[in-house]
Amino acid sequence: MTSDLVTLNQLPIDDFIRAVGPLFEHSPWIALRAASRRPFASISDMHAVLVDVVNAAEESEKLALIRAHPDLAGKLAIAGDLTPNSRAEQESARLDQLTPQQFVLMTALNERYRTKFEFPFVLCVRDHTQAEIFETFQRRIDHDRSTEIAAALTQISRIAWHRLHALTASA
Repeated sequence: MTSDLVTLNQLPIDDFIRAVGPLFEHSPWIALRAASRRPFASISDMHAVLVDVVNAAEESEKLALIRAHPDLAGKLAIAGDLTPNSRAEQESARLDQLTPQQFVLMTALNERYRTKFEFPFVLCVRDHTQAEIFETFQRRIDHDRSTEIAAALTQISRIAWHRLHALTASA
């Protein structure tokens, strides 16, 4: 489904949430809270409002948003249970084509990261090559929890940016 900005600004709230909600993995509350700030002047303005909603959220909501993201090349990907957006993003970085050795490393990194931070590693894979994904993963795993919460939210913002542009691209 693609929509232009004028249409998104005019949609009834339930339709707006249905269209914009998937920009943030399993977190339609962000679209709900942003809807009252319509009309948006531009796609950039809309993205800024959505990010403002996230930044203004309670810590528990931010953590729930981070936890809503799947592991990279994890169990959901293997089972084919990723959201369409996540599947396309992971495929774009060729995470569905890992060698057996890369898969073992990714699985170990996912487990180590989740154990340390109690949420999944989040990275906007559309902005990175497969090699950069591994490098970034290995670098960020040594961060402290507050640094990683901030990093994950920044990456979620980038993911939403790409998804928003895809939503409006061909309208």
